[in-house]
Amino acid sequence: MSGGLQILFGAVLLMLGRKLFWLFVAGVGFAVGMFVTPLLLPDVPQGVTVVMAVGLAVLGAVLAITMQKIAIGLVGFIAGGLIAFWLLRALALDLGAIQWLVFIGGGILGALLLATLFEWGLILLSSLVGANLLVNGAGGWINLPENLLPIIFLVVFGLGVLIQARMMKRG
Repeated sequence: MSGGLQILFGAVLLMLGRKLFWLFVAGVGFAVGMFVTPLLLPDVPQGVTVVMAVGLAVLGAVLAITMQKIAIGLVGFIAGGLIAFWLLRALALDLGAIQWLVFIGGGILGALLLATLFEWGLILLSSLVGANLLVNGAGGWINLPENLLPIIFLVVFGLGVLIQARMMKRG
């Protein structure tokens, strides 16, 4: 169930993250829920994690529609922090308690990127989050070799950037 939702959110963010800002914010909320719930509540069933992720997605969409300026800074910070945290995990770096400083640093960079280069920031951040959701979701259904995951992630990320950049050029 959650793998299918991850794939769906990931694919939509890869292709439409720039065009549908509220959906990008919802996708980041979903990613936060899928990532943080098992960390905070390790013994809860998978269904609770999905419900939390969907709840944060809805909250993010409402925030994006009603308070866009605040949502831009907040989602930029959260997406940048998540990406930095995922990068630490992908590189198998355990920094202990200071890993939250990496999250904060990535969050600040993400917020600045989205605030200063809104269109390209949306393309890059939505492609990164979308690629991560898509690859992780597909990993639950398809037995992907661990050593190929970074390459698959980069290819999917690149495709997302390319698709959205071409859509921006046309529009």
